Amino acid sequence: MSGRDRTDVGTGGGRVWSGAWVTERLGVRLSGEGTDRLLGLALRRNPKRAHLLVSTLLGKHVPQRPMVVLGAGARLGRRVRDLLGDAEADRAVVLGYAETATALGHSVADGLGRGPGGAAPYLHSTRRPVAGVAPVGGFEEEHSHASSHLLLPEDPGLLAGDGPLVLVDDEFSTGRTVRNTIAALHAVHPRERYVVVALVDMRSAADIAGMEKFAAGLGARLDVVALAEGRVELPDDVLERGQELVERYGAAVAASPARGGDGSGASALRVDLGWPDGLPDGGRHGFGPEHRAALDAALPDMAERLLDGLAESGGEGARRVLVLGTEELMYAPLRLAHELEQRLGEGAEVRFSTTTRSPVLPVDDPGYAIRTALRFPAHDAPADAHDAPADAAGGAGDAADGAGDRFAYNVAGGGFDTVIAVVDSEGDRDELHAPGGLLDALTGCAERVLLAVVPSYVPPYASQCPAEGEPEESTPHDPRGTLPRPLYGPAFSSYPAEDVAWLLQDLSGVELEAPTEEREEAIQSGGAHYAESLPVEYQPSEEYQRLFHSALDASARRIARAVGTVTETVLAERGPRPVLVSLARAGTPVGVLMRRWARAAHGLRLPHYAVSIVRGKGIDTTALRYLAAHHDPADVVFVDGWTGKGAITRELAEAVEEFPGFDPELAVLADPGSCVRTFGTREDFLIPSACLNSTVSGLISRTVLRDGLVGPDDFHGAKFYRELSGADVSGLFLEAVEQHFGAVREEVNGEVRALRATDRTPTWEGWRAVERISEEYGIGDVNLVKPGVGETTRVMLRRVPWRVLARRGAGSDLDHVRLLAEQRGVPVEEIDGLPYTCVGLIHPRYTRGATGADGKAAR
Repeated sequence: MSGRDRTDVGTGGGRVWSGAWVTERLGVRLSGEGTDRLLGLALRRNPKRAHLLVSTLLGKHVPQRPMVVLGAGARLGRRVRDLLGDAEADRAVVLGYAETATALGHSVADGLGRGPGGAAPYLHSTRRPVAGVAPVGGFEEEHSHASSHLLLPEDPGLLAGDGPLVLVDDEFSTGRTVRNTIAALHAVHPRERYVVVALVDMRSAADIAGMEKFAAGLGARLDVVALAEGRVELPDDVLERGQELVERYGAAVAASPARGGDGSGASALRVDLGWPDGLPDGGRHGFGPEHRAALDAALPDMAERLLDGLAESGGEGARRVLVLGTEELMYAPLRLAHELEQRLGEGAEVRFSTTTRSPVLPVDDPGYAIRTALRFPAHDAPADAHDAPADAAGGAGDAADGAGDRFAYNVAGGGFDTVIAVVDSEGDRDELHAPGGLLDALTGCAERVLLAVVPSYVPPYASQCPAEGEPEESTPHDPRGTLPRPLYGPAFSSYPAEDVAWLLQDLSGVELEAPTEEREEAIQSGGAHYAESLPVEYQPSEEYQRLFHSALDASARRIARAVGTVTETVLAERGPRPVLVSLARAGTPVGVLMRRWARAAHGLRLPHYAVSIVRGKGIDTTALRYLAAHHDPADVVFVDGWTGKGAITRELAEAVEEFPGFDPELAVLADPGSCVRTFGTREDFLIPSACLNSTVSGLISRTVLRDGLVGPDDFHGAKFYRELSGADVSGLFLEAVEQHFGAVREEVNGEVRALRATDRTPTWEGWRAVERISEEYGIGDVNLVKPGVGETTRVMLRRVPWRVLARRGAGSDLDHVRLLAEQRGVPVEEIDGLPYTCVGLIHPRYTRGATGADGKAAR
């Protein structure tokens, strides 16, 4: 039989149906118009289910034309849009099932999108745990060889919306997997509408009735969209008879070579695809319209590189090419195959299929869907079952990628002169290239083998998170037990998740704000601590916003230089892989910028956390326990925006005394008070992030520590002001500074060399100045004296200001302070000999009966 006959069996045209062999021997029968064109039959090596429905359109077990595979999914996607209508379709999210339907789900999302090139947001389940990415759900596929699925979206909010959820699988046989999925997700994020999509709907009448009852119990609408409908008729003893057939015919298969190669190892030409940085390799962590657009733009160049590789390997005249994906990696190889199909033209045939973990009996018979099998070891360092994470929504606690053999069906004997194997970088391991590995197996099936590696996409924040499967209890660093988990944007904060992990608890639903005057009276009377409540968020006037933007334009380059200087100093003196821990919230924008500098300048992805520290109360000890449990404390570098008089510097030093290994040395952008050794500058200038509150700090409030809200094993709290997103300039601030990184690189190198050659021992000049001012002005409390531009700005925004002391001749750095002082009726007093650009004085002995900016009534 020719190679073409082998791979095209079951696609119609009068050939023998590729399910006849199983029907005759096992008694499994299919009914329904068109099902014999879309499906063949084979025998599983699986005690849970005897038969396998083998799709001719899927591109998994049967090599198929790429345009046919993509077209089937796109056609289904268009049907879903017609069903939902444009308004609902634009709100839909698509969820595909691993491993078989990952590419089908992608193409359904493509078809569901609005217009050419459009695509709906897409995620597929996975059986590969990814360190640092917490599952938002999981479910069981009861009949599968590898039954447990994880949901690992980069954006945890992807599945949290209330728009339609479209679930895509290759075939819909009983509905149990769909019910398991919907039940797990609906319990966490209920929605009104679900759509189930499959190439074929083969449910029985009882299964259909059961699904309708299930949807009614949820109070949700559930529709099914398929290219064909039919039924599967199974004899009562199907499992026993199936196992007998597998044992009988499996013995013959075992006696014949199944690995394809000669065992001498692989000789494949490696082709660099030029895969775009940051482009996901598939939907394991989510794939949005922007990713589809980026892939579309990159495909022509990648296809040219593959054609160059063909020419280099002597395959310019290739006439029958197989692009072989690997397990869940289906969509990227499929799109590459389609691009090649268009470029090679009529003189060549391109087919697409992928490897699989599913063990199926091969039988070389035209009436059987799996004619040949290649068997080879797993090559992606699969996780063992006991290492796999428990899910967040349903209890699928034994998901694993699974060690053992993998398979490629209908490749051997397929008449291919060229095979292009496409793997992700996680699968580009020694096992792939070893004797008996996949590449070795393929060399026995084609004249030439090419290898293309797609970078395995991992969310950037994952490197700073523990593996979800790692226990967070009973570790040497965590003797008290379970620790809470970090929060990430966009679910918490407007910063991207990779920028920072917040070691805080979300108190957004708690009413914590109080009028400024009320807070001040309670704080000064000793009736409350400032961290027990929040000030009402200051909403800047248009004039003040213009000042912010003007200040940002004027100082962005200066800040970039300071960011570079402090980051390079940390890397030089604290080691090449520090763990940045910013003090929320003023330190957090600086920590984000330091992380971005390290990546831009050195390609480093430094972990970055934000923690709470409260004057008079200390640092969040639960956060320190978390850090000690997941990192070497010696690698932790605490980061803040600036120093004032050094109170937080001293607070930090005292707080970490009980936690051996942590270095209390603080790294800051600006150190006008001469309180630390590690800084970007000691100039006291306007840092625009001090001009605003949450709207320049990821929309996060200052931190909260209050009995009844924060327990001994909780992180301190904070609020996410989602309602202020329209005024958010957090990203604008970061981008304005980041754009100068390249231009200041040489200046930074020079400054770091100079700094490291000088004595940077803190002089505490600022603290002495604060004590002097407190005495001269009869305040009697250094905590009411806030030195520096940043601290003075905070006084004006959050406290009841008394007056501002300004260094005589201070220029535009104080424009915003002068404006705030004018708005609040606070005098600005220019004096000589001030070590800071300005100092803000909080109203001493404040009561709501005090009158006058001069404080006379209070005195």
